[in-house]
Amino acid sequence: MLEIIIYAFGIMYSPGPANMLALFAGVSGQGWRAFLYCVGVGLAMLILFLLIGYLGSEIIPIKYQSLIAILGGMYITYLGVKILLSSFQQQTSHAKYASVNFKTGLILQLCNPKALVAIVPIVTVQFPRSQIEGGQIALWSLVLSIMACGAPSVYLLAGARLKKAAMNPKVMAWVNRVMALLLFYVAYRFIFA
Repeated sequence: MLEIIIYAFGIMYSPGPANMLALFAGVSGQGWRAFLYCVGVGLAMLILFLLIGYLGSEIIPIKYQSLIAILGGMYITYLGVKILLSSFQQQTSHAKYASVNFKTGLILQLCNPKALVAIVPIVTVQFPRSQIEGGQIALWSLVLSIMACGAPSVYLLAGARLKKAAMNPKVMAWVNRVMALLLFYVAYRFIFA
């Protein structure tokens, strides 16, 4: 079950469209007024977790879960490599003013491919491996969606309080490297657990 938390943390808290919008909202001074945006992200993740969680447990036979775990581990390794490599490319971040709200967070996250990258391996491999089924899927979906709400909230707070550090490419590079290492660990556990 620890793998579920580590994987979710590594994927959800790495920079992505939802998190970067929250960061820029913090930098531009929207501060905690934009917190409803983060709630929208969390609600979208809850909807996706519940939908895919209950459908995934019904459509994927147990005999295919090992193959899915290997493919999932390889894909997670690929994501880790991409995040790690991007951490060595010099990029400068420019704050763009974009007013964010609940609806923006909800729609953006429902349409965000990164959301599916986070959810599908959890519900198709990690939930069955940990015997999470029935009502436990709803409970875990709620916990993980709260984590998902926390990700842009952290970026929002960082943007508001630590403007220089949040916009510093070196700081973001190290954040990416840590997230990549977490993903490598999870990929290892996917394949060899």
